Amino acid sequence: MSGGARAELLLSGGPIWCGKREGFAEAVAVGGGRILAAGSISEVDGAIDSATRRLNLAGRLAVPGLVEAHMHLLPYGLGLAQVNLRPDDGVRTLDELLRRVAAAAARKPPGTWILGRGYDQGVLDIGRHPTADELDRAAPHHPVVIKRTCGHMLVANSAALKLASITASTPDSDGGSIGREGGRLTGLLQERSMRLVLDRVPPPDETAMVDAIGAACRTLAAFGFTAATDMNVGATAGLAEIDAYRRAERDGTLSLRLWQVLAGNPEGIADAAWDVGLRPMSGGPLLRWGGVKVFADGSAGGLTAAFFEPYLEEAGGGRGLLCFPTETMHALLAHDHRRGWQLAIHAIGDAAIEQVLSGMEAANTQEHPVAGRRHRIEHCGFVTAEQRRRMRTCGIIPVPQPVFIHEFGDLYLANLGRRRAEASYPMRAWIDDGADPAASSDAPVSTVDPFVNLHAMLTRQTHRGTLLGPDQRITLAEALHACTRAGAYTQFAEAERGTLAPGLRADIAVIDRDLFSCEPAEILAAKVDVTLRDGAVLFDRHGELSSAAAA
Repeated sequence: MSGGARAELLLSGGPIWCGKREGFAEAVAVGGGRILAAGSISEVDGAIDSATRRLNLAGRLAVPGLVEAHMHLLPYGLGLAQVNLRPDDGVRTLDELLRRVAAAAARKPPGTWILGRGYDQGVLDIGRHPTADELDRAAPHHPVVIKRTCGHMLVANSAALKLASITASTPDSDGGSIGREGGRLTGLLQERSMRLVLDRVPPPDETAMVDAIGAACRTLAAFGFTAATDMNVGATAGLAEIDAYRRAERDGTLSLRLWQVLAGNPEGIADAAWDVGLRPMSGGPLLRWGGVKVFADGSAGGLTAAFFEPYLEEAGGGRGLLCFPTETMHALLAHDHRRGWQLAIHAIGDAAIEQVLSGMEAANTQEHPVAGRRHRIEHCGFVTAEQRRRMRTCGIIPVPQPVFIHEFGDLYLANLGRRRAEASYPMRAWIDDGADPAASSDAPVSTVDPFVNLHAMLTRQTHRGTLLGPDQRITLAEALHACTRAGAYTQFAEAERGTLAPGLRADIAVIDRDLFSCEPAEILAAKVDVTLRDGAVLFDRHGELSSAAAA
């Protein structure tokens, strides 16, 4: 405690996990938006007076505010108003998927776009993607686009394909593909070919975007998040997204701390944002612009992640898709590296990781060194031991989604075989290597629920109970670290947040049970009761901090 500051809030009465290195405290005192003291009751007592409010944890666990290290905040917020087609929301049959599309169409005038997100053909009873013809039956008078859960492919109905001027003779885009069977369009578009349709969807206006940002922030706060990395900004509505975020910050709609990663060129807005004056590390305490994202490949579940070794023949074979030739990718990385942006590059398969890693290595010059830049490889799911070593040498951070094991692990098994599936998203190997992987969800690709991510890191179990790579399991303290301080580090913010050390910002989540005394299966049922950012309430499930009992 410094300067004799007085505590505005005291947390005690349950375990308080302050960080992997800091361990546990009996009590934490908060004042002026900061942690004043953390330790035993006697160590914190000097900060308390009669005006200090008290939050009795009653055996519950308090942890640092969670950091969502990789998600798509605006699409997530907009998706809350779209057709939910996720398996965990009950969409496991084609009939249910079509029923939801038809219900949405019934609520909208003919000609209005119907957008849905989250289906997984590996879970659907038909074991394949829906088709344009099937979507036509559900919504014959509306253009329809539904995205697979990974976001790397979509199915469009005939009306949407017509608006995009796509016919059976339309050539595939470079780094993309258009589905055809028997000379007819199936409606399936993958990777860069998706833009043919998505560019026809009317973008949301500024008010809709600000509302979506607010909705996403409120949902995340209810899960204990106080900060997030927002990937691919500009991919939905171009430069208008920057204005929407700034407005959300000005009017108080933005309640989380955001590390913004721009959609890189050639399709993105990074160059246009630079031309209008946006620079790396610009912004304020809630909204900071830091990185640029480029896609190197697709998804392993969708057979578009790029591998050296082919997918299993029974899954469809092939080696996936590289979005760009290596020369082009390396030029894009060098361009943004020289401008000072953090590189946050999507690469899932080992061939894509190699393309990106070699490009980051090639960008390393005496004038523009890579050291200290905290470049990231997003997902980094199927990485080799040699690639891990080279990443560590250059200080390149892996930003994986362990929740993918839970949601897509069985599909990895079917597409790639047990050896590669078990070695995917290797949290234990990274930690043992001395790396500091930052866990995340990639929402809306996967659930933003952090307890699913924690469970996956502890158990390596899929949603069907399949065990994949038990040697890659990590401890709860390591998993919480991956969701807190490791995420803050990727945002150059570890000196401000990510642990509950004195002097740091009072970003705190109170969980409804002590996870350290739970069986792993119980963690899936956990909820957050209170979320604080700078000591102020973002979420209070039971109104504890507004009740007389909290005073």
